Amino acid sequence: MAVKNMILAGAGAAGAVVAGLLGGWDTGIQSLCLFMLVDYLTGLLVAGLFLNSPKTARGALNSRTAWQGLLRKGASLGVVMIACRLDLMLATNMIRDGTVIAYSLNELLSIVENLGLMGVPLPRQVVRAIEVLKEQ
Repeated sequence: MAVKNMILAGAGAAGAVVAGLLGGWDTGIQSLCLFMLVDYLTGLLVAGLFLNSPKTARGALNSRTAWQGLLRKGASLGVVMIACRLDLMLATNMIRDGTVIAYSLNELLSIVENLGLMGVPLPRQVVRAIEVLKEQ
């Protein structure tokens, strides 16, 4: 029982440190983490079940590509940490919040693309908005 409590305490402390470095566990970070999770899971579905991934030659699941996706998401959170530190230096919260919003929109775009690759019908306006974003 004591070992379990020590492990849970350590995990809680590590989570608190990470949340602090991200500027707190507010709605923005919670949403970004949720979007990252949904994007990763839908990406796994596209490759693993639908065999329709544009990221691999066969469209199938590839462990290297999956790890690269996780590393990119980790790097994105690293940028959020840097933005948070810049905000602390400048006594503002605009840089971190803008960074979180930008990454959240990027994750949402990827989720919609994954849904399209799975054959989920998308409203024409959403498809057009994605085309416009890709062009820019």
